[in-house]
Amino acid sequence: MAGEKIIPEPEKQPRKQPDWADGLRQLYDSVVEEPLPDSFRDLLDKLDDSPNQGKA
Repeated sequence: MAGEKIIPEPEKQPRKQPDWADGLRQLYDSVVEEPLPDSFRDLLDKLDDSPNQGKA
């Protein structure tokens, strides 16, 4: 369109991660890899079997 200014994209430079980022990633990965507790799995099974399923 006429009169519009084209703004060039800034050059992409790799971001330097903060010092704590690697530790946070390791902690997150370890939590994600933990198995689901049996009590939580049982609760999910009960909710799946609930007769009120799908009602809001």
